[in-house]
Amino acid sequence: MEEKLIGKITHYFGKIQVAIVELTDAIKTGDKIHIKGHSTDFEQEVASIQIDHVNVEAAKKRDAVGIKVDQKVKEGDEVYLILP
Repeated sequence: MEEKLIGKITHYFGKIQVAIVELTDAIKTGDKIHIKGHSTDFEQEVASIQIDHVNVEAAKKRDAVGIKVDQKVKEGDEVYLILP
């Protein structure tokens, strides 16, 4: 499986399970991502993306987005896009 680094997690809101990601590349709902860190390693589909608390279908490079995550993540974890 080929992967491409598309961002880094800058914050995590545990109660609502949302990660804030600083993007270095584009992302859209439906994409499969792989989140990796020292104690983090899982894959999931992107179900929702928010920019400034507004739902969006896609985000571009340099956007800071909120993504609902399936598991706990940490600041500094890397987000990879799983290429089809």
